[in-house]
Amino acid sequence: MDHPIITEIRSALLPLADSERAPAMRAYMRDRFIFLGIATPARRAAIKPIIRQISEPQLVLPLAQALWTSPEREYHYAALDMLALHWKKLHADDIPRLITLARTHAWWDSVDGMAGIIGDVLRHRHDYMDEALASSDFWVRRIALLHQLGWRGKTDETRLFNYCKALAHEKEFFIQKAIGWALRDYARHAPDRVREFTAINKDILAALSYREANKHL
Repeated sequence: MDHPIITEIRSALLPLADSERAPAMRAYMRDRFIFLGIATPARRAAIKPIIRQISEPQLVLPLAQALWTSPEREYHYAALDMLALHWKKLHADDIPRLITLARTHAWWDSVDGMAGIIGDVLRHRHDYMDEALASSDFWVRRIALLHQLGWRGKTDETRLFNYCKALAHEKEFFIQKAIGWALRDYARHAPDRVREFTAINKDILAALSYREANKHL
């Protein structure tokens, strides 16, 4: 997609590239991505005035998709920054496209960022999340587990607990961690309910999930 916003973002980020910082950032992500070497605060400060200009709802997702085609990880982060700023311009029908984006160059940093955006877009609903839980892609299943983060009293407790039990048998680290994270987050609102759930289901929860869920209880 050839759009002035994309050009402006590139023009704002390229001068900030730091070849000395980039190798450490790449190593932190297990050499999965190329980095320009730009710290998060600097990236956000540089692009915020640019992405605030976007007023047309129909442009938000195509612009994010365009940024995602770049190999450098900072452009993927910029896309997430854009989606997070303009989530009110998105709708539940956009969830499949957001999930497709999350599956591209998937790693915990971008997937978790997208899970938060999807949670904002859903606004205490759960469209497409049952399907996500049944996905063959564990990153998509992770999104289903994490989409209620921060919902506190609006959390669908039954759904949360059922999702955790449905995936409790999995050996994948990122699923076990997500189960614990989702439960720990809800424990800030309902500690007794999480304590009870983990006690009852201790035999089926992975040790990592159980430990994370009870970390602050």
